[in-house]
Formats: sequence, C-alpha cells, structure tokens
Amino acid sequence: MCAEIDEATRVFVGWAAPTSARRPKSRVVGAAHPTCYAKFKHYPETPMRRRPTLCHPLTRLSVTALLLFALTACSKEPPPAAPQAITQGTACSLDGMTLMDYPGPKGQIHYTDGTTEFFCDTVEMFSITLRPEQQKRIRAIFTQDMAKAEWRAPRGQWIAARSAYYVRGSSQRGSMGPTLAAFAARADAQAFAQKYGGTVLAFGEVTIDMIDLHGGAEHDRRM
Repeated sequence: MCAEIDEATRVFVGWAAPTSARRPKSRVVGAAHPTCYAKFKHYPETPMRRRPTLCHPLTRLSVTALLLFALTACSKEPPPAAPQAITQGTACSLDGMTLMDYPGPKGQIHYTDGTTEFFCDTVEMFSITLRPEQQKRIRAIFTQDMAKAEWRAPRGQWIAARSAYYVRGSSQRGSMGPTLAAFAARADAQAFAQKYGGTVLAFGEVTIDMIDLHGGAEHDRRM
C-alpha cells in the first residue's frame, strides 16, 4: 500500500495504531513510494488532511470499474443480420439486372460495414462468397428455400446460405442458366435432384471451379 496515505486514515480503517502509540524516530514522506511523493509532496502532512492520490484503493477500484465498463461496451456484438425483402427496384450487384425478372433462387450478402449486396442467382452469390479476400468482410449470407418458393418467381422464404443444401447440375435454370438450387433441408434437395437431376452439395462442398458466370440462355434473352 502506498506510503503517502496519512496516519489518520490508517487509524480510521484499522490498519495501524495511532501515531502517539508508535511514532518512529524519523519519517521520510513518500520514501516507500517515490513516484507518488514526487507528485503530491506540495500537500502539507497534517493528521486530518488526506493527500489526493491515485494509489488510494478506492480510486484504483473506480478506475478498474471504468475500464471494465469500457471493455464491455466495446465487446458488444451487433444483433444478427436479417434478410431483406426484394422489391421491384432491387438490382443485382454484379450486372444491375432486376432480381424479380429472373427465375430461380436469389442471394444476398450482408457485410460487416453494414452494406448489403443482392444477386439474381446463387451462382453469382457464390462467386463473391468464395473469394478469399471476402471472408473477413462477410457478416451473413442468405438464399431462398426452393422447396417453399415458386421457381419462376420466388418471393421470400429466405434461409441462411451457409446451412443450406444445393443441387448442382439439374435441368432447372436460373438467371445465369445452370444454377445451384437451394434448400433448407437435405431431404428436399434430394427429392429435387431425383426429379430434375443433379448432385446434392452442402455449402462447404461448393468450390470456385463449379461457378460459371458466362451466363445462360435465360440471362442472355433478358439482357
């Protein structure tokens, strides 16, 4: 404990006996803590007057509490991202085309800076998601569950893209031609593959070499 805490305070809190009971031969103020003494030596050493000091336990407790509060406030995570509804004016971030003009599942990516990008096809969504430089920026990815959404004009039915299942190589076409049909449940993806062909893949099984952005007949006809 710092040596500059005066004798009256020590007696009050029960740290030591009164000075009259044990007065030392000599006392050098601040000898045990020269840093504190150098800062506050201009205050007279009187029995009932306490010198202000950052070494006081209550002061240190207050500073610690403030630091803990600041760290807690800074460490609060933002609320989970929620999918945004597509409107008549929602355009694809890659080619500028209106999402509602195309069939098949759409995608949207939410970034850590608060911005959101929309895509008229899951192929375009994966072309951005699988870029290594994007990994630290992405906050959330959503696509549509085609077991519940109508293929020609899907509305709503947004699901987390990372936990979805995809069918690659089916006969169904999206805005980019061959697409990755998305489903919330593996059973629905398997049923779709049995009906339209293709292979069922989890999100992590989709690789960049599976992504073709050259466009299909549906995309070219509308551009």
